[in-house]
Amino acid sequence: METLMSNMWIVAAIMLVGLVLLVKSADWLVDGASALAKRFGISDLVIGLTVVAFGTSMPEFVVNMVSVADGVTDLALTNILGSNIINTYVILGVTALIYPIATQKRTRDFDLPLGIIAGLAVIMISVISPMLGMPDGINRWGGVVLLVIFIIFMHLTMRHAKDHTDELETSTYSSMPLWRAIILILVGLIGLVVGGEMIVKSAVKIAVQLGVSDAIIGLTIVALGTSLPELATSAVAAFKKNSDIAIGNVAGSNIFNVFFVLGMSATIRPLPDYDNMMLDSVMVALGSMLVWLFVKISHKRELNRWGGVLLLIVYGAYLAYRLTHV
Repeated sequence: METLMSNMWIVAAIMLVGLVLLVKSADWLVDGASALAKRFGISDLVIGLTVVAFGTSMPEFVVNMVSVADGVTDLALTNILGSNIINTYVILGVTALIYPIATQKRTRDFDLPLGIIAGLAVIMISVISPMLGMPDGINRWGGVVLLVIFIIFMHLTMRHAKDHTDELETSTYSSMPLWRAIILILVGLIGLVVGGEMIVKSAVKIAVQLGVSDAIIGLTIVALGTSLPELATSAVAAFKKNSDIAIGNVAGSNIFNVFFVLGMSATIRPLPDYDNMMLDSVMVALGSMLVWLFVKISHKRELNRWGGVLLLIVYGAYLAYRLTHV
C-alpha cells in the first residue's frame, strides 16, 4: 500500500509538471507566433482572432491529439466536455461571485447560443450515428460536420469583427526580434508535445491505480488543468473590475473546443461513446443556456453574483452525481 501511494504521488507530480509545462508552452507559442505575424504586417484583428484564439485552446488540442494517438478516446472526449463544463459553471461562477460580468450584444446573440448548439451537436451526432449503421459516439463524419460549423463560425466572426471595430480590445501585440520569436515558437511547440504526453500518460496511470475510468480523470483533473489559463485570466480581470471579457473568452473557448478540437480529434480517430456521455453533453448545452438566460433576464445584461452561485451549485450537484455513479 505504501509503495502504491508513493507511486501515486510521483505520477501526480509528473502530471502537475506536465500541466504547468503545457500552459506555459501555450503562452510561449502565442507570444512568438503573434510577434512573428506582427513582423509580417498582419493586423492585430487577425492575430487576435486566429493566433491568440487558437492558442487559448492549444492545451485541450494537444491533450486530445496525444490521447487520440494513444487510443485513449474516453480521455479525448471528456477532456473537451469537461473543460467546457468547468469553463461555464466554475470559471464564470467564480468570476461572477467576485464581480458581476457584463456582456456584449455579440456574445448574447451569437456566441452563447452557439455554445448551446455545441452541446446539442455532440448529442445529435451520437444519436444519429447508430441510425446510420455506425458505432455510438463521434465518428469521422461527425468530426467533419463539427469542422464545417467551425469554419462557418470563423468566417462570420472575422466579418463581424471587421464591421464592428468599436467592440474590439485596443491592446496590440508586441514585436520582438525574429530569432526570439522563432525560438519561442519552437520551444512552445516542443513543450506542448512533452507536456501533453506527460499529462495523458499520468492520467491513464492514475485511473488504473485508483480503479476509476479514464472518463472521470478527463472530466476532473485533466479538464481542470487545461482550463487553468481561462480561470486565472477571468479571476484576475474580475478583481480588477474588468470582468466583461470573461464571458466572451469562455464562450469562444467552448466553441473552439467542440467544433475545432473535438472535430479534429474525431476526424483523425472515431471517438466511441462512454458511460454518461449524454449527461456530460447535456451539461455543456445547459451551462450556456443558463448563462444566456441569466444575462437575458438581468436588466443590466450581466451575469450577477446570484447567477454565479447557481452555476456553482449546479456544478457541485453534477460532480457529486458523476463521482458516485462510476
